[in-house]
Amino acid sequence: MTAPLTPPHQPSNDDPWQAPPAGLGAYELGHQGWPGTKDGDERFDVKEELRDSLLVMLAVAFAGVVLGLLWLWLAPRVPLVSDDRAVFLKDTESEEAIGADGTFVLLGLAFGAVTAVAVFLFRRRGGVGVVAGLALGGLLGSLLAWWLGVSLGPTSDVVAHAREVGKGVVFDAPLELRARGAVLAWPVAAMVVHLGVTALFGPRDPEPVWVAPDPGPAPEAPKG
Repeated sequence: MTAPLTPPHQPSNDDPWQAPPAGLGAYELGHQGWPGTKDGDERFDVKEELRDSLLVMLAVAFAGVVLGLLWLWLAPRVPLVSDDRAVFLKDTESEEAIGADGTFVLLGLAFGAVTAVAVFLFRRRGGVGVVAGLALGGLLGSLLAWWLGVSLGPTSDVVAHAREVGKGVVFDAPLELRARGAVLAWPVAAMVVHLGVTALFGPRDPEPVWVAPDPGPAPEAPKG
């Protein structure tokens, strides 16, 4: 008589509904759990993600007020002069006409870097919603800064302004943003910088630890 193939104290491996032995081929995660969870126990909170995204978008967009005021202050002025029949550039070789665009782009890049670092410090674990809020807030902030700078700058009615100041009197041209793509400097810079600081200083995924399988009790020798 031969010994049974499956010892009585061990379950059969042919049972399709049998749960795998504890620890066999399993990965144990560190205490931090997967990204998007807290201590590996709580599920990803969609409401919290949406709330943080909205807060980031509004805060970043509101910073556009500061950008608009700085653009109005730092952008070079374009001098105009009138002869009672037409309005001309006082200096036809001047580069002030493109200086406003360059100033806006440089300020947008700086604001993008600053807001990206601030958002990273606000929420280090990141998230798609926070990144989307940062990008959208940067775009809205740029549009707000553009509107604010043009509204508070010299009047756009050049003819009426020339008549008001009189013949031969130099006055400033309205503040304009000729390169419309300049409004993308802020959101693009914010995305790049946030990606960089997250890659360098963001939380790391826990390393999986391989657990050796439990061999179980040794089978008893058949009694002859």
